[in-house]
Amino acid sequence: MQSLRCIFNIWLIFTFFFMLSESLPQTTSQTAVCSVADRAALLSFKARIVKDTTDFLSSWTGNDCCDGGWEGVQCNLATGRVTGLILQRPDRDSSSYMKGTLSPSLGSLRFLEVMSITGMQHIRGPIPESFSNLAHLTQLVLEDNYLEGNIPSGLGRLSVLQTLSLSGNHLRGQIPPSLGNLRNLQYINLARNFLSGPIPANFKNFHSLQSLDLGFNLLSGLIPDFVGQFLNLTFLDLSNNQLSGQLPISLFNLNNLLDLSLSNNQLTGKIPDQIGELKSLSSLSLNANRFTGHIPITISRLQNLWNLNLSRNVLSDPLPESFGRGIPSLLSIDLSYNNLSLGAVPDWIRSRQLSAVHLAGCKLRGALPRFTKPDSLSSVDLSDNYFTDGLSNFFANMSNLQKVKLSANQLSSDLSEIRFPSGLSSIDLHSNQLTGSLSRILNNKTSHFLEVIDVSGNHISGMLPEFSGGLNLKVLNVASNMIASHIPSSISNLIELERLDVSRNHINGTIPTSLGLLLKLQWLDLSINGLTGKIPSSLLGIEGLRHANFRANRLCGEIPQGRPYNIFPAAAYAYNLCLCGKPLPPCRKWKQGKMGQ
Repeated sequence: MQSLRCIFNIWLIFTFFFMLSESLPQTTSQTAVCSVADRAALLSFKARIVKDTTDFLSSWTGNDCCDGGWEGVQCNLATGRVTGLILQRPDRDSSSYMKGTLSPSLGSLRFLEVMSITGMQHIRGPIPESFSNLAHLTQLVLEDNYLEGNIPSGLGRLSVLQTLSLSGNHLRGQIPPSLGNLRNLQYINLARNFLSGPIPANFKNFHSLQSLDLGFNLLSGLIPDFVGQFLNLTFLDLSNNQLSGQLPISLFNLNNLLDLSLSNNQLTGKIPDQIGELKSLSSLSLNANRFTGHIPITISRLQNLWNLNLSRNVLSDPLPESFGRGIPSLLSIDLSYNNLSLGAVPDWIRSRQLSAVHLAGCKLRGALPRFTKPDSLSSVDLSDNYFTDGLSNFFANMSNLQKVKLSANQLSSDLSEIRFPSGLSSIDLHSNQLTGSLSRILNNKTSHFLEVIDVSGNHISGMLPEFSGGLNLKVLNVASNMIASHIPSSISNLIELERLDVSRNHINGTIPTSLGLLLKLQWLDLSINGLTGKIPSSLLGIEGLRHANFRANRLCGEIPQGRPYNIFPAAAYAYNLCLCGKPLPPCRKWKQGKMGQ
């Protein structure tokens, strides 16, 4: 799905510049100066932007907005009229943004064909109603800003519009039915907002539609039967809404559909056998719904399918035997958390060259499976099963493995016997029967790729190791083990750490002041240990902390008096020696004097 979005973005940029180049004269003896009215409209937009770290608008100087020096502005050089406004934040550069609102003056750019203001993060306020006056507009892309309010119904008057993308904002209310008047629309993306209500019936007029993305909203009601009329559709994402009812049979008329995502809704009934008619399908995500019955045999006919996710439904045994001979392009499979009792990982899964195998909660037993082509695997999730053995050599030849989740099994192994692949970014082995020391996972050879370690709920003993610089750990969870040591001051080297949980161990000594250098920490749990001394005031430097728990230690002294520590619930400090100060009762003067000695 991500690859298709990437292709769409590339297509969009290419289309922008192709259309704009077509608007330029092939041979000109002279060029027109920028229209006074258009220049004024652009400067009005600039005036509404109170901060611009992209530095795009600093180039908007001089009298001629069509001289090529105004960043993001494209013109018809023969007429001097602005035809394109393209301001796109560089990918993954969160420090680049614009802060302000969209000026209604942009609606007076009468000859504008392309408007793309994307990724600016802090452009707030409504989409101006005046945008409905842009009669020549073919592309309107306002993605990943902070736009609020309703989608203006007047946008339905943009009769030549081909692309409409308002995704990644804070738009609310229902989708206006007037958008159904946009009969030339090919791409519509309203995903990642707070839109509610049904999918408008007028959408049936989108006869040229190629991509429809309404994912991550609050839409309700049924999937309309008319979706089956979009015969040119290649991408359909209605995921993460509140859609209900059964899948319309007409959906399976879409012979050109490449990507179908209906996950995280409230869809019911059986998955129709007609799903096998989607001959072009490459990705199918129906996870996190309420589908029942058997997995259709007809899925095995999908020759181009590489991603199959049917997890978190109520699907039952048996798995179709034809899967062993079909789905030749399959790379990723997720059947987790259904009513499947597989017993063992099927041979057709073990023997394939897959990149992701997720079979959590499938009642698998015995020893962990041996994959025939382990070097192709990048993600494995076999958690919540009944595996007991095979961990020590499970990772053999998994040279490309990045994420592994084997939690909530009955695995018994010493950490010293396990050879972890060097490229792992996430290790989740919580709730097993593992023994040994953490130094097997965390040492001076630990890869900088490693971001998540969760080995909570085991029988790990020994000490917390010293933490060397260069680690990129974001999550370290060693709760509910038998670790008996102090927290090393080198914990401050984990500068990327967001979650630290060492609760329910035998941790002793004082809380190191260096813990306050973990400025990205959001979750801290030191509860039910043997920590002594004070809670250091250096922790006040962790401004983004949302959860902290110091309960059931031997701590004493005044709780740091600043947010968020003085507003955490009192239970977070209960059962200590003599903690005081908000949210607990105030410290008595004689106690403070004694504690300061």
